[in-house]
Amino acid sequence: MKEKKLNKYDKAYLRIAKEWGQLSYCKRKKVGAIIVKDRMIISDGYNGTPSGFENCCEDEEGLTRWDVLHAEANAILKVARSTQSCEGATLYITLSPCKECSKLIHQSGIKRVVYKDGYRDDSGIQFLIKAGVEVEHVPVLEEDEV
Repeated sequence: MKEKKLNKYDKAYLRIAKEWGQLSYCKRKKVGAIIVKDRMIISDGYNGTPSGFENCCEDEEGLTRWDVLHAEANAILKVARSTQSCEGATLYITLSPCKECSKLIHQSGIKRVVYKDGYRDDSGIQFLIKAGVEVEHVPVLEEDEV
């Protein structure tokens, strides 16, 4: 019963992360992240440029610019500027984390990552598993998204 209830919350938080990702100015991929601790959302983020910079994520060739921050990095950095802590929290993200963000996730104290879609390179996931972070893929089906 607890697993079914957890899955219900996981899907709900992933839907929130997906909705949050729609705020991104990126054209190629809109990624959203939510950090939850003790059943409270303590942070959110989406992929985009740093504060104060032009909201343009792609270069002339349509490739992602080097200065774009990933959704999970933005969410973790928001916590760093607050009185909250990621220690023991769960990160819900619409796209599994890359290698660089996986290091941030581990160092921030996040203990669980739930993602919707897999990134083309799964080395970030492999790193998190090796670091002892619980990782779960929860594909949210269309009928779940209503």
